[in-house]
Amino acid sequence: MSIFVVGHINPDTDSIASALGYAWLLRERDKVNAIAARAGALNAQTSWVLKTLNIEAPFLLTDASPRFESIMQRLDSTTPTSQLGTAWTLASKTGGIAPVVNEDGTPYGLINGLSLFKYFSETLGPRPGDTTVREMMSAECKDAANTEVPKFASNAHIRDSLNKILRSEFDDYWVVDENGLYLGIARQKNILNPPRLKIILVDHNEPRQSINALDEAELLEILDHHRLGNPYTHQPIRFTVDVVGSTSTLVTEQTAEAGLSAPPSLAGALLAGLLSDTLILTSPTTTPRDHAAAEKLARWAFVGGSPLKGETIESFGKNLLSAGAGLSNRKPEEIVSTDIKAYEAGGFKLAIAQAEVTDLMQLAEHLESLNEALDELRDKRGLDFAMLLVTDVVRGTSRLLISSNYPPILNDLPYPPLPDNTRDAPGVVSRKKQLLPVVLGLLEK
Repeated sequence: MSIFVVGHINPDTDSIASALGYAWLLRERDKVNAIAARAGALNAQTSWVLKTLNIEAPFLLTDASPRFESIMQRLDSTTPTSQLGTAWTLASKTGGIAPVVNEDGTPYGLINGLSLFKYFSETLGPRPGDTTVREMMSAECKDAANTEVPKFASNAHIRDSLNKILRSEFDDYWVVDENGLYLGIARQKNILNPPRLKIILVDHNEPRQSINALDEAELLEILDHHRLGNPYTHQPIRFTVDVVGSTSTLVTEQTAEAGLSAPPSLAGALLAGLLSDTLILTSPTTTPRDHAAAEKLARWAFVGGSPLKGETIESFGKNLLSAGAGLSNRKPEEIVSTDIKAYEAGGFKLAIAQAEVTDLMQLAEHLESLNEALDELRDKRGLDFAMLLVTDVVRGTSRLLISSNYPPILNDLPYPPLPDNTRDAPGVVSRKKQLLPVVLGLLEK
C-alpha cells in the first residue's frame, strides 16, 4: 500500500522539498512505495524551483478521509441485452454479483441473488409450470437487473454517505467517475471498514497545520524542526524533531547516513528548501549542520548535466529568494494567506503569515490593502487576531502588521509602532525562532 509523505497546509519550499526528498529516500533505502504529496497550492518561489529543476509538483492531498475509490473493485460487466446466462456465469466469478453496464459506459443495474429471485417470482408466478432453466437463462439481463442501486463518485468521502448507506437495503453500490461512467463496485462490508491512508508528516507536527481528517489516517512518522504540538496517535511512531534550520537538512543527513546521494535535481530542490528556510544560511535558525548539509547538497546538485551546473550556494540562493519576494505580483489576500501558520495560546486563536521582499519601501503602496486582507482573514478563519511579518531578505529586517482590534496585551510587543501603524522589527527574519516565541510568551503570561 502507498505511503504519502506530506508537509503542512500552505506549503513553503522546505515543506515541498522535504516531502519529495524523504519520499525518494524511503523508496531507495527502505524499498517502500512512498509518494510525495502536498497539502495545498504551490507558492511562487516553490513553483520557480520545480520549473527550474524540471520536477513535477507532488500529488495534491488535502485530506486523509477514505474515498470510495479506495475500496471499489472493478468487476467485469455485461450489457442490458445480453442473455441472463452470461450474468449467471459472471456472478459465479465475482462472489454473486453481475454489473450491467450500458454501451455508453453508464451503469444500468445490478444482478445478484435477490434480483434474480424477484425476477423469477414475477415471471413464473407461484407455479413455474414447464418453464426450463435454459429458457429462463435466455432472457435479457435488463429484465432481472435492479436499477435502483445508489451511485457514488469515486472521489467522494465515504464518511459523508455513511448514514445513507446504513439506512439503505443494499449490500453493493456503484462507483462512478465525474462523468457518471462505471468504475467499479463497492461492497458494504468494505465501506464500513475502509483502509486508512498511511501518512508521514514532514516539516510540521501540529494538527492545525496538517491535512484535514488526519485522525482518519494511519500516522506512521513525523520528521520536523518546529516546536512540539504533535497529534494523538493510537500506537508508537517514529518521531524526529531536531534543532536545525530546515527539514531538508534532516532529509539530507539521513540520505548521507544511508550511503546515498540524491539525484542532482532532487538535491537542488532540497538545497532550495534549506536556503529558503535559513535565508541563505543567515537566519538565526541556522546551525552548523545546515551549513554542512548545504555543502553536501551543492556537491550533489551543481554537477555536469544538472539544471544548476555552474551555480554556487550564494548565486542559487539569491535567485531563489528573488523568485518568492515582492508584493506587486500577488493579490493582498494571497500575500496574507500563502505562507501562514495557525496557533493557539493563552485562550487565543491566531495566525502568523510571512512575506518576503527585497526592499521594505514597497510596503507603503500596499499597506492599506494588506491591512484589509488581514482583517478579512481574521474574520473568515474565526481568529482573535492575525499578523503579517514582511521581511526584507536583503537587509535582514522586518515590519510587522497586526489586524485591527487586536488584544491589548499585544501592546507589550518589543517592536515599536511606526506612524503608519506597522511595527518595526529590526533583525527579525524568523517567524519560528524570533517572532513566535515573543508572541506566545505574551499570550501565555
